[in-house]
Amino acid sequence: MKLMQTHGWGPMSTRFLARVSPTCGTHMSPVARPARTSIGHCRGLSNNVMFKNDGCGRISGLRCRAHGEGGVRTLEGDVLGALSTIMDPDFGMNIVDCGFVKDLEIDSGSGRVSFRLELTTPACPIKEEFEKSANAVVSGIDWVRSVDVKMDAQPVAPLGPEENRPNGLRQVKHIIAVSSCKGGVGKSTTAVNLAYTLAQMGAKVGIFDADVYGPSLPTMIRPEIRVLQMDHETKAITPVEYEGVKGVSFGFAGQGSAIMRGPMVSGLIEQLLLTSEWGELDYLVVDFPPGTGDIQLTLCQTVAFTAAVVVTTPQNLAFVDVAKGIRMFARMEVPCVAVAENMSYFDGDDGKRYQPFGEGSGERVQADFGIPHLVKFPIDSRLSAAGDGGKPLVVEDPIGATSQVFQELGACVVREAAKLARVPKNACRYDSEVAAFVVKPPSVHTGEGEAVAYYLDPATVRRNDTSAASINEWTGEKMLSDGDIPDDIEPMDIRSVGNYAVQIQWEGGFNQVASFELLSSLPRLSQEELEERRNTPRVPSLDPLI
Repeated sequence: MKLMQTHGWGPMSTRFLARVSPTCGTHMSPVARPARTSIGHCRGLSNNVMFKNDGCGRISGLRCRAHGEGGVRTLEGDVLGALSTIMDPDFGMNIVDCGFVKDLEIDSGSGRVSFRLELTTPACPIKEEFEKSANAVVSGIDWVRSVDVKMDAQPVAPLGPEENRPNGLRQVKHIIAVSSCKGGVGKSTTAVNLAYTLAQMGAKVGIFDADVYGPSLPTMIRPEIRVLQMDHETKAITPVEYEGVKGVSFGFAGQGSAIMRGPMVSGLIEQLLLTSEWGELDYLVVDFPPGTGDIQLTLCQTVAFTAAVVVTTPQNLAFVDVAKGIRMFARMEVPCVAVAENMSYFDGDDGKRYQPFGEGSGERVQADFGIPHLVKFPIDSRLSAAGDGGKPLVVEDPIGATSQVFQELGACVVREAAKLARVPKNACRYDSEVAAFVVKPPSVHTGEGEAVAYYLDPATVRRNDTSAASINEWTGEKMLSDGDIPDDIEPMDIRSVGNYAVQIQWEGGFNQVASFELLSSLPRLSQEELEERRNTPRVPSLDPLI
């Protein structure tokens, strides 16, 4: 029997599938609509689903009870609902939310179900228990006649798997923003030393200097090749490299600092960031320029940031500007995981600790905005001297007292990125049986325990994109009318972005980052609309791929 590939896009490899990793909890899986022929593919957020079709777009075979998604019954929902009763004790989540379930195939005619459980390590001490439990709970579904479970393990994946990262960021696992929103507080010094600290911890690291008006990176590091190279055929930029860390800055373009208007700068930064061939990185540290304007918004809208580190000083004056920056990140749904308070203190020869610039700003930022970590840096003249000399202090004196504080900051970043992996992986998936998104946001977005799933029309989601690609930043007007978006548009891929958003790849290559706040504000499909969608015959594909 032939399997008809869904029309509208080419075959999707199973290497796109989700996996759990300590990388801000983001994963992706392919999604597609059911084929309009006798047998088709239906790929959900954490699995590939294959089921028999009666030729009219309706699923044949028995139906079973719903499993907690608004009472809507689907075969996929039955199986995933049963598997969601199995908990992973380490992550504190069920194996479906962990993203362990892969390659789910359902044949409703014979009652056969097969799938793969992809764990994070082959040495998992309870993998046999997972296998036995999965067999038992799926076999308990009344229409299931046979179950085939395969056990597998896969190394951790990037934050945004490479297939959906734009251009040179394809293999970057985490992108960390370092921002202060106020000049002169030591933000660039913190960013550079954090990058080299992460490298000393064994990670592959890059640093991007996003300040075009006053680039700092060329002063703070001294690579052997001090000019960015471009491949004339691919137009890809090769970063400079110093002490094993890759770097890109407008200052390495041989142009000095820029004198240009904001929109031009935003485009230049986007070009430098996206066309640079970063290669495989565990962390890309982005040194934000001061402020909360077009440049900062463009950066947040261009790529999905794992997290942000906010840099401040003890003065209350610094708090005002830093608070604006944190609110900007909150608006863009980028989690702030640490506050770095520079010039916090010095230890005198008498053994006492002095705070010449006062104290309390960092604690206030941490308390007011719920940021989990506050790391205080001493006043150390060697810190600025090392930066001015082109060799970061953590490289020059890796075991010194200040370098140890940077180790603490680096550990905070790594630890918080790993914690974010514990958010549900199936917060949004596409159910092709009813041609709708199923959204079940993390409980942090509901404020009241377990979230309740709801259904959204894909065209509505696409039409409400708020990025610069859809909204004119000068006028606030939509750049596309609703009529430009087909009513039957469907996603190609979906992935979670931390615990705050999902990234959707649409037909035609457009990528949309939709926050749970946005999704929750959109009109939801009713039970009647879902039943109508399920029972409405779908138009057969004119060019199915065999």
